Amino acid sequence: MVADVDWRLCLVGLLIGTLVGATGMGGGSLMTPILVLLFGFKPSVAIGTDILHGAIFKSFGAWRHRQLGTVNGRLMLWMLAGSAPMSLIGVSVATWMQHRYGDSIETTQKEILGVALLICGLGFLIKALMKAHGDRGAFVLNRRGKITAICIGLIGGFVVGLTSVGSGTFFGLAMLIAFPIATATVVGTDILHAAALLWVAGAGHLIAGNVDLHATGSLLVGSIPGVLIGSHVMIRLPDRALRIALATTLSLSGLKLLDVPGSSWIVLIGLGVMVAALIAYGARQLMLHRRDVARRLLDASVPEPAPSPNP
Repeated sequence: MVADVDWRLCLVGLLIGTLVGATGMGGGSLMTPILVLLFGFKPSVAIGTDILHGAIFKSFGAWRHRQLGTVNGRLMLWMLAGSAPMSLIGVSVATWMQHRYGDSIETTQKEILGVALLICGLGFLIKALMKAHGDRGAFVLNRRGKITAICIGLIGGFVVGLTSVGSGTFFGLAMLIAFPIATATVVGTDILHAAALLWVAGAGHLIAGNVDLHATGSLLVGSIPGVLIGSHVMIRLPDRALRIALATTLSLSGLKLLDVPGSSWIVLIGLGVMVAALIAYGARQLMLHRRDVARRLLDASVPEPAPSPNP
């Protein structure tokens, strides 16, 4: 059974899972091109495999973020009310456009999305470096916020259905811009929403036969622990560092969609460096936490000196 696992796919799953757990972004826009360019998958199978794999491992990530208290369930449901039906419309439009104009239209769509992600990522990175961001306080989803969430869902769902990417990237960026909520809550809400949206599309791809179940299993061996590790590290990251990670992920996603020469290696190296930095930071924080706990236990075990007798 172990011999049937493709450990190269496990490693890719670990990298993507850790990245998604920590940032909520970069899953589909990075995984699908990696499967096509580095592993030779047919585009339709790569998309179907990526979507079903994303639905499963992001469900684990959403469960972990719910435990950590970094999910706004009401915001997610209002976005999903718009994104779920519009994603199906986007798929229908993409199918019609492909029949009408051929495969070239898909390339144009991804290039447009790639340019948008690259510009947003670079702009967001500059903003994150220029100004530190803390917790932006309590957030109440009022009537205006509900309308905004539905509009984000309508637009984002259509984009996901049309291009097969952006289930995390687009919605994460939109929430950061539109709502005064902490970045950690954006990440958790984004993962929960992406998981719910991907289950809709994943079921369709599975029925259509566009899923490589063996590859899905190998990816999950790495991505499930990866998303749990990333979620654990994310809750301890300073808000500014998390925003820099989000901006970097946006930029890498845009670079990959534009298919810049050498972008596959740039993305893999960038992912490796970012994941290594996240793991190193998490290990350091864990070590400091254990040291602090040990110090408290030691202080508690030392008896207080007896009061001196009265002369």
